[in-house]
Amino acid sequence: MSDFKFITYGVSASLATLTINRPPYNVLDIATMREINSALDLLMEDKTAKALVITGAGEKTFSSGVDVIDHTPDKVVEMIDVFHGILKRLLTLPIPTVAALNGPALGGGCELAIACDMVVASENAKLGQPEIKLGVFPPIAAIILPRLLPMTKVMELMLSGDIIDAREAQSLGLVNRVFPKESFAADVAKYLEKFTSLSRVALVHTKRAVKEAATRPFYEALFHVEQLYLKELMATADAKEGLAAFIEKRKPVWQDK
Repeated sequence: MSDFKFITYGVSASLATLTINRPPYNVLDIATMREINSALDLLMEDKTAKALVITGAGEKTFSSGVDVIDHTPDKVVEMIDVFHGILKRLLTLPIPTVAALNGPALGGGCELAIACDMVVASENAKLGQPEIKLGVFPPIAAIILPRLLPMTKVMELMLSGDIIDAREAQSLGLVNRVFPKESFAADVAKYLEKFTSLSRVALVHTKRAVKEAATRPFYEALFHVEQLYLKELMATADAKEGLAAFIEKRKPVWQDK
C-alpha cells in the first residue's frame, strides 16, 4: 500500500483498490482529492492492474461529496481544478473502473461514482446531486448524467436535488448491481473477479473500442474498431492464446501482452 494520509491505495492480485479514508462521511477536501489524483497517476503507470475499484472507508458513507468549505470564493478555483482532475484521470484510465458504494454517494461523491465505468452498491446506498439546494450545480453530473439517463429524469434529479435509493438507481441504469449490506464486501470481490480473471490486453482494447466508437458515426466507428481489432488486438499474445485455449479446450494462460 502506498503511503497516503486520507486515502488508502494499492494493487494486489491484479486489482487496484482506492479507498477514501475519512470516515464516517468520507468528505472530499482539497488535500484528499490531491491524494486521489496522485494515486491515479501511479495507476496510470502500473501495467499489472486489470481493474480499479473505488470505495469508502467504514459502513456509513461512500462519500458525502466535496467539502462545502472548499466552495468558498478563495478556494473554489483550486477545488474545481483538483476535483475535475480526478474525473479527467478516471475517464482516461485504460482499465475497467468500478465504484463500490458502501453507503450514500452524494454531490461530488455521486459524480465520482458515475464517472466510473460501472457502479455496484450496497442496498443501503443512496445517490443524488443535492447541489441545487445550496444554490449551485454539479458540473460533472451536468455532463455525464445526460449520457446515462433520459433528459426528463436528469432534469428532475438536477433541478430538485432529490436523493434516490440504490434500487431506483439500478432501475434507471446508474447502478449495475445491488448487494445485501451484510455480504457487500464478499459480493464486490466476486464481482471484480469477472475482470481480474481476464486478459489485461483484451480488457484494455475492449474498453478502448467501446469508448472510441461511442463518439463516432456508425461507419466511421466500424472502420476504426475493425482496424483496432485486426491490427492491434490480433497481434497480441493473449488474443492468440485465448483462441488457442478455446480450440484446445483448456484454460488460457494470459501473458498480458
